[in-house]
Order: sequence, then structure tokens, then C-alpha cells
Amino acid sequence: MTESATDDAETGRVASAARLGSVSAQRLWFWSWLGLVGLSVVLLWLAFPASAWPVVPALIAGGLPAAVSLFPNRPLSERGMGLMLVVWGVGGALACLLAGGVGGPLGPWCLAPVAAASVYGGRRRLAEGAALSFMAALVSALAALSGLAPTLPAEGAGFWLGLLALATTGLGLGAGLILAERRAARRELRRDDEVERLRAILEEQPALILSLYPHGRVRALYGQPPEGVSRDQVRELGLPAAALPGADRLAVIEALKLAIAEGRAETGFAPAGAMDRWAGLTLRRAEENLLLAMVRDATAERARETSLDQARQDAEATTAGKSRFLANMSHELRTPLNAIMGFSDIMRARMFGPLPDKYAEYGELIHESGQHLLDLINDVLDMSKIEAERFELSREVFDGREAVSAALRLMRLQADGAGVALRGVLPSEPLTVDADRRAIKQIVLNLVSNALKFTPKGGTVTVTVQSFEDLLELIVVDTGVGISREDLERLGRPYEQAGDDTRRQLGTGLGLSLVRSFAELHGGEMVIESVLGEGTTVSLRLPVVMRPASQTPPPAGGNVIAFNPRG
Repeated sequence: MTESATDDAETGRVASAARLGSVSAQRLWFWSWLGLVGLSVVLLWLAFPASAWPVVPALIAGGLPAAVSLFPNRPLSERGMGLMLVVWGVGGALACLLAGGVGGPLGPWCLAPVAAASVYGGRRRLAEGAALSFMAALVSALAALSGLAPTLPAEGAGFWLGLLALATTGLGLGAGLILAERRAARRELRRDDEVERLRAILEEQPALILSLYPHGRVRALYGQPPEGVSRDQVRELGLPAAALPGADRLAVIEALKLAIAEGRAETGFAPAGAMDRWAGLTLRRAEENLLLAMVRDATAERARETSLDQARQDAEATTAGKSRFLANMSHELRTPLNAIMGFSDIMRARMFGPLPDKYAEYGELIHESGQHLLDLINDVLDMSKIEAERFELSREVFDGREAVSAALRLMRLQADGAGVALRGVLPSEPLTVDADRRAIKQIVLNLVSNALKFTPKGGTVTVTVQSFEDLLELIVVDTGVGISREDLERLGRPYEQAGDDTRRQLGTGLGLSLVRSFAELHGGEMVIESVLGEGTTVSLRLPVVMRPASQTPPPAGGNVIAFNPRG
């Protein structure tokens, strides 16, 4: 158990003992009242038997509240104390009424609620007791004036009843006030102990806590200051004096203004006494013209932040260097590759005479492999430029249908080889767009290539182009194997691929990431929807249309034409 927990437990035990002691003192007071009343009943009954009525009932009424108060064995709640004071008021009023009213010998018992309230303690209880005493006296007086109060014999127990009432009320009130004073003294002592304990905790904690005026002057301060911050200097000159002159001190002053204006502020500064350290400052507005501040040693935290920031800058520099390297290497690789493809084209065309069948087959394979490698290099080059923020769109005004049609014609042979039906649905009217023609064509090529890769033989890939106001919408739908939820979350990021290992070997994972990047460069977006086993839909919306071709989606079979890639 920690020291703080031990202190709290000790405080709880002391408070519990104080409450039990208070209950014991109250019970002793009630027993004393009840004992005096009971003794008086016996003695007066024996000494004045003729006055048994109404003396004995009056005494019983006055002693009954004390007997009732003895039943609870634990401290009463606020409501319970209020009810007990009402019982004392009723008992005192009834005793006065039976003994001749407020002017009778038991008239002082109208003050019984005040005496009981002094035992329960608290100014509120005394006020309640005084109000109940006034009501008891009023009821007794009205009863006597109306003739309802019985009259005691001229000779008999009147003197002794008056003496009993004065003794019990006076002594009870005095004893109650003494108990109340002792309770107040104990509460004050406990409060002082708690204040000292709290002060000790504040002084020992490893940060400097301050109560400040808006301009930074110190009202109070507690705790241990971080290295380089002087308590005396801060107390005499204010919080800004703790920081190095210049930017750090100005930062503290601005933080004070911000905390007053917005209620909170945080900053840091180099302490005036230790330039190699760093102090963190947290400010909160407690009142309109009062701030609470905490100054802590944040040297390790600042060093960690600096290290993380440096690591981030290094990572960004590494990424930029990688992108530049890939861009340069792509250029270097593309130059000899173009030569290889040119020579393979010469071999395929048999420009210098016929070739044996095997060599002709090799020429075809060289050309196909070179074309595939060139496509990959172009993708890497484009992605590298985009990541290095060096890719610039070459925007021009053209008919968007032309770029889509050209891409579909290029993909015709691949679709035929895969046994997949490739279909295009384009508007019948010109679709004037302001965009990068090559990028639009590349978008269609990448999306159709992806769709063909994941669509089995006998399937269908449909490319739909339409416009809404200034948006060009390009939709590619396939009836392929679909994409799982896990793969769908990754797609669109560079070098991320879906499907099994066989399909992943067919590309670099840059196709969809390039499509997304091209769409974002045009100010648009890409959305992928797919159900595993049912196919995939990729939609692009680009704000590039110069003149809206239609305000609503074109109806099926209406203002659209079906494009045949073979045409």
C-alpha cells in the first residue's frame, strides 16, 4: 500500500472514530434528559399523588422525545435529524400544554428543540430548532388562551416542575453547545491536517504548479521546479522570467494571453538557467482573472519528438530518392528496350528475308515480353513521378469518346485471347472534356486489363461512359471472380495486388493505384465495388466535362451507342 493510500485510510479511521464519539456523546445527553425526567416522575408521583394528573402525563410527553432519540445506533441522516427535531418540538409543546400552557411551570420546555439541535450540531440545526421552539410556544399559548390547557393545583408540584424544566433545558442547552464547539474544533483540526497533507503533497510532486494573474505574476506556487527554473525568480518576477529572453519568453507571454482568451494553452521554452533543457508549460483558466499553470521537465519528450520528426524527414527523403531513382532507371531501361522491340518488329515483319519457324516464334515471344516489360516500366515511371510530385497533367480539350475507343481497340486482342467479350457503351453525341488524353486512355487500359485478368473465359467486360453536368463518369464492370473484403481494403495503394499468387505474377500492383492517382490529379475519385464470385465494378467520376452532354443518366437503349472494339 502506498503512503498516500495509508494516509487516506488513517484519515478515514479518524473520521469514523470521531463520528462514533459524537454518537456516544449524543446518547449520553439523551440518557441524562430521560433519567432526570423519569426520576422526577417517580418523586412527584410519590410526593404529590393528588397532582398525578396532569403532572405525570406532561412529564412523560417531555421525556418521550429523548427515549425516541435513543433508538438509532448510528449517525442520522440530514432528513432523520430534521424528523427528530420535529419530535422534540411536538413533545415540548404537548408537555407545556398539559402543564398550563406557555406560562406554566413547563414553559421552558418549549425550547427543547433548540437544546436538541445543539446536540445534533450545525447552524442549520439551531435555526430549525429555534423555529420549532417558536411554533411550540405559539401552540401552547393559543391552547392556554382558548382554555384547552388544564390547570395545575395552586399548591403542589408546580415549583418542582419549573425547576426541572429550567434545569433540563438550561443544562441540556449548555451541554449541547459545548458538544457542538468540540465537534467544530475537531472538524477544524481535521481540516487543518488535510490542508497540511495536501500542501505537503503539492510541494513534493515533481512539477511546479502555479496560481497566476493574467500578466504572469505569481499568486501562489507549489512543487519542485524543473532544472533551470528558479522558484525565487518566478515568485518575484513572474512566470515569463523563467524562460530565456527572446522567442521563448515571447512564447510564454503569448500562451498567457491565449489562456485568458480561450481558457487553455500549451507551449514550451528553454529555462533561463539551463539552455540545454526544455520545460513544458500547460495553462488553464480557473477564474476570469486567474490562471493555473504547470511547469514540468519536458526535455526527454522534446528529444523524442525531435527524433521522430527527423525520422519522418529521413523517410520522406528516402522515399523521394527512391522515386527519383526509379524514374531515372525507368528512362535508362526504356531506351534499350525500345531498340529490342524495334529489332523484334523487324524480325516479325521479315524485312530481310524469311526466318525459320522457330526463330519467327522467338521473335514473337521477344516482342510480347518486351511490350509487357515496357508496360511495367511505364507504370513504374508514372508512379515514381506521382510520388515525387513531378507528374504534370498535359490537359487539352478533346472528345472523351476517342480516348476510350482507342484504349478499347488496343485491348481487343487481349480480350479475344482470354475468351472474354469486351463491350463499350458510349454516348452518341460528342463528349467534350478538358483533361489529359494519355491519362484517360491509361485509365481505361489499366481498368480493362485488370478486369480481363480476373474474368474467366466466357465472361464479359463492359465499359460505360456518360456525363452528369460537369462530371465524366467512367464505369468498368466485369463478371469475374470478384474481390474479397480483405483485398478490397488494400487495393488502390501502390504495389498492392488481389487474387492468388498466379494472378499476382501478372503485374506489379500499380494499375489501380495509377488509376486512383490520375483521377485525383483531375480532381475526381475512384470507387471499387465487388462481391466475391459475382464480379467487380470500378467507377470514376472526373469533373472535366466542358459542356454537359445530359443532366440525367442516359436511358438504356436511348442516347447511347454500343462500341465494338473490332470495328
